[in-house]
Amino acid sequence: MDTVRFFELATEVFEVLGVLAMIVGFLFAFFLAVRAWKRTGDGTQAFKTLRESLGGAILLGLELLVAADIVKTVTSTPSLTDAAVLGVIVLIRTVLSLSIEIEIDGVAPWRKAFVTGPQVLAHAARSSAGQESSSGR
Repeated sequence: MDTVRFFELATEVFEVLGVLAMIVGFLFAFFLAVRAWKRTGDGTQAFKTLRESLGGAILLGLELLVAADIVKTVTSTPSLTDAAVLGVIVLIRTVLSLSIEIEIDGVAPWRKAFVTGPQVLAHAARSSAGQESSSGR
């Protein structure tokens, strides 16, 4: 297998994993919200669980899509147009990630401890089961 084809496949794998993370994350978020609703009977808690876990899944998917863009940048033919397009795509996805984190947590990421998409999903799973951690995350 030649190197170019390997990196094309790696890019495709990252893209597929990013989209799958969002799809599976949506299903997982919906399951967690239903479980929280059944456990507490509180629609507000269920909505908060859905919002947090879905946001975490989207963050994870965006992180994987940015990884795909980075691999694509390394393997693309060096042209100013390609670099500009990929740069804009990464910038948009980064701004989306920051916006989602601020929406979920209510605070800018640089003003809190570092939390990744999978950590947000794990926190949502614990809170839907009624097993809040002592640190809140």
